[in-house]
Amino acid sequence: MPVAVDQHVFRQRKDAEGELFAKVLKQAGRGTDGYSQGVYLFTAEGKLLGFSNTADAKQVKNLLDNALKKFDPSAPAPKLAEAKVGDVLPPPPEGGLILDVNAKMLGGYAPDDPRGQRYLKSIGRDHLWLRKDEADALAKGRLLDTVKERLVRYHLIDNTRGEPPMWSTAEIKKLELTLRDGRLTGTVHLETKSGDRGYQAEFLGFLEAKDGKLTRFDLLAKGEFWGEGNFTRGAPKGRFPLAIAFSLTDIQRGTSKVPPQGARGNLKGYLK
Repeated sequence: MPVAVDQHVFRQRKDAEGELFAKVLKQAGRGTDGYSQGVYLFTAEGKLLGFSNTADAKQVKNLLDNALKKFDPSAPAPKLAEAKVGDVLPPPPEGGLILDVNAKMLGGYAPDDPRGQRYLKSIGRDHLWLRKDEADALAKGRLLDTVKERLVRYHLIDNTRGEPPMWSTAEIKKLELTLRDGRLTGTVHLETKSGDRGYQAEFLGFLEAKDGKLTRFDLLAKGEFWGEGNFTRGAPKGRFPLAIAFSLTDIQRGTSKVPPQGARGNLKGYLK
């Protein structure tokens, strides 16, 4: 049974699922207090059969083949106690809004670079949370400064290859984003002090509201990104085109409740 989890959340859980994850991590030589991304293959009772931190299809297939050799399908099913699972995800702000955030590289890799071509097909996904006062202001045609800063610091990032570093307030070199007659326009320049990572882009978006509620939020940031983070290695050399799109989420989808990357462990700081 394939299962995808947020390792940052699961290694902090204190319920049955957290205990199972901790047990598997220990067998892999890892703990719950550090980096634990990867592919883990284990039995229902938590016996580790294989582990590797890889996204390469061939390596994953080899991992599966080796794990299957260790698995005994004729063994009796383990008797497991009823698991008590708690809700560990922080809820979105009451009365606020959730936006889908999708990042896509538009070029930068050589055509004969197979790994680069795979990265070009990947999409970085996240959520932007808005408080009730921010959502109400947007419905009235006003864009609060807190929305602009949160959108820029935590979401104008290249997360197409892994978990990226966020921007600090000091790294916002220029930010112009205005809302007028339902139209969002502007420019942004983000850059580290050393200049080794940055993003320069233009904004274009459209908002609509009905009966005091926002019914449309479509915003695109498109420009040139450069640099990489500790967990986003493999970026193209120099500048490369990157587009980041924001839109209202479908709250019926279970994934809509996944908190923003920047809010994990720092929800108050993210929403301030």
